[in-house]
Amino acid sequence: MKLPGQPFAVVILAGDRELNDPVAQAAGVSCKALTPVAGRPMVLRVLDALAEAREVANRILCGPARKSVEQNAELNDLVNSGKVQWVAPKATPSSSAFTVLQSLPEDVPVLLTTADHALLSSEMVDHFCAEARKSGCDVLAGVASYDLISPAFPNTLRTVTKLKDGGYCGCNLFAFLTPQARRAADFWCQVESERKKPLRVVKVLGWSAVLRYLLGQLTLEYALTQLSNRMNLKVGVVEMPFAEAAVDVDKVDDWLLVEEILAKRNQEGPR
Repeated sequence: MKLPGQPFAVVILAGDRELNDPVAQAAGVSCKALTPVAGRPMVLRVLDALAEAREVANRILCGPARKSVEQNAELNDLVNSGKVQWVAPKATPSSSAFTVLQSLPEDVPVLLTTADHALLSSEMVDHFCAEARKSGCDVLAGVASYDLISPAFPNTLRTVTKLKDGGYCGCNLFAFLTPQARRAADFWCQVESERKKPLRVVKVLGWSAVLRYLLGQLTLEYALTQLSNRMNLKVGVVEMPFAEAAVDVDKVDDWLLVEEILAKRNQEGPR
């Protein structure tokens, strides 16, 4: 049963950021989205989670190249049957997101995620969407506290934006709730493209934010206020209570980590 309110359309960015993606090469597949995790391509794991989520309606897959889609029978069937809509990716993630968002009806809330979010679950999706709905914001991003992530994955490096009130990691979950928010998709994804370099992310907020950041005085509230002013939108975050929400497969070490997580989960049995 769907939750009250207009269900979300979901855009899944599945185009490779670079030619000869190292994860795809290590896995021996034509694109990163088809990298197997616990024997199942990452993109299918993401589509599975979205299909189970109560908050989600249609799923729009932006990329990979059609020839890569056709290499996986299950993915090809989903696209050919219309259960998943496929659109060709643009040159960059931001241009892909912007183009797809502009094609959707204005009254439909949109969730944006990525095909390398291999540990995504329907529980994460529903939590993020429900919290976004009641936020009163135009656009939101999912974040997770480093205090949650560090004990869960003590031997792995994650990119952390260190603020006065704590460290935060991105979760590759974005909500666009209003028509004007759609116009911000290009800006928002450009910020996300710099997510591995926290100082560059802070720089888009202006030099006062950079100074506060360097002095250890930048708070999340101040950062969101500055971003809202620069975008002329109300910008917010949803703090995710799931450490795994902050794990995506950007590099080969990430791939090995998610394999380890899922192997351990399978040994422990159903939770």
